[in-house]
Amino acid sequence: MITNHKLKNRDIYLDKLISFQDTEPVKIITGIRRCGKSSLLKLMVKHLKKQGKKDNQIIEINFESHDFKDMSSDDVYDYVKNHKNTKNRTYLFFDEIQRISGWEEAINSFRVDFDCDIYLTGSNAYLLSSEYSTYLSGRCIELKMLPLSFTEFLYFNDFEIVQRKNLLGKNQKCIIDKNNKEFNLKEMFDVYLHFGGMPGISELGLDQEKALSFLDGIYSTVVIRDILEREKRKGEKNISDALLLRKIVMFLADNIGNSVSINSIGNTLADSGLLLQKNKTKNLSAHTVASYIKALLDSYFFYEIKRFDIKGKEYLKTLGKYYIADIGLHNYLLGFRNRDRGHILENIVYLELLRQGYDVAIGKIDNIEIDFIATKPESKTYIQVTETLINKEVLDRELKPLKKVNDNYEKIILTLDTSLNVDFDGIKIINIIDWLISQ
Repeated sequence: MITNHKLKNRDIYLDKLISFQDTEPVKIITGIRRCGKSSLLKLMVKHLKKQGKKDNQIIEINFESHDFKDMSSDDVYDYVKNHKNTKNRTYLFFDEIQRISGWEEAINSFRVDFDCDIYLTGSNAYLLSSEYSTYLSGRCIELKMLPLSFTEFLYFNDFEIVQRKNLLGKNQKCIIDKNNKEFNLKEMFDVYLHFGGMPGISELGLDQEKALSFLDGIYSTVVIRDILEREKRKGEKNISDALLLRKIVMFLADNIGNSVSINSIGNTLADSGLLLQKNKTKNLSAHTVASYIKALLDSYFFYEIKRFDIKGKEYLKTLGKYYIADIGLHNYLLGFRNRDRGHILENIVYLELLRQGYDVAIGKIDNIEIDFIATKPESKTYIQVTETLINKEVLDRELKPLKKVNDNYEKIILTLDTSLNVDFDGIKIINIIDWLISQ
């Protein structure tokens, strides 16, 4: 159990949660295992106590604790009924509630029967499935939680960004640790790309062997408990082959940022002998693969991004892309490979855009693509991501799709190059690390 003195702030999420405090909707925090959902609940409890809420107004239940793991929905209801505050509002915190069969009815009953404010976490999109919406349609809000951003990673590992003057007398950002030892931004960004952003790794002292063991535990929990065991509990046999599931995980991890189709994945696996069907039809392969991929998306292990036709102003049904929830998991699965660096940078940018609340799509204009269209109600940004713009050929390639877009929204190219701080006809070249820090 994480205690309060070890808690690190996650302001981007806590501020959102606080903004919905004491409102009717049930607050649902979703995200991959070990990304910090339980700690966020504890941060919210800490906030409530700072406001003057008493201990007897707060009920916390973690359904992975041995004390609560065998509860039925009726048991949960009776527990809350017997422990709730009788004079003031009660704040209910339920961690990994999807492990309780019929939990939806209990939550809806709390909302109807008691004066309470309800907060839930879950590691599977089942929380927001049609079964759930039957009970709480329009009465819940989802807060999607991700592993640590680059700036959070620095904070969690006791690094601080400071301004120092270089030898030419100009201000320059650098990073210092708690002993005032100095590191450059690029050096620390490489460390982030190496370890990824799972909060628990910071407690291991950035030790590679321990980190890989930690990530192996996350993978096993997601695959075995959240996918295979859940399907078994449901009495369904759509997803029962652990080897096939791992092969699909490896395929998607190896192809982050690449345009792929369900059919192409199924055909590749069928050719390798992993999909043994009675009639060998491609449609069956696609159906099987689609079930497994949906389970991985539901567990927040991967995210799917659709393509948007800029001229036709519609989403396309073919050739989406997949990004992994954490680069550390990618490295755990495939090792540390420099050849993946371009797509890893795309993955980092994609996750950061999600953190900042953007709706993100791949842009298609004529026969070429823009890496990301990041949209909010009041703004839109077109983004290209590339490791380097060191030669004119690469620069022209990255500029070309952005020049084709005939509107006045922001257009940027994000790169690791630090020497380019220029503007090409309104298209800005920005260093990725500077961009991440500015977010």
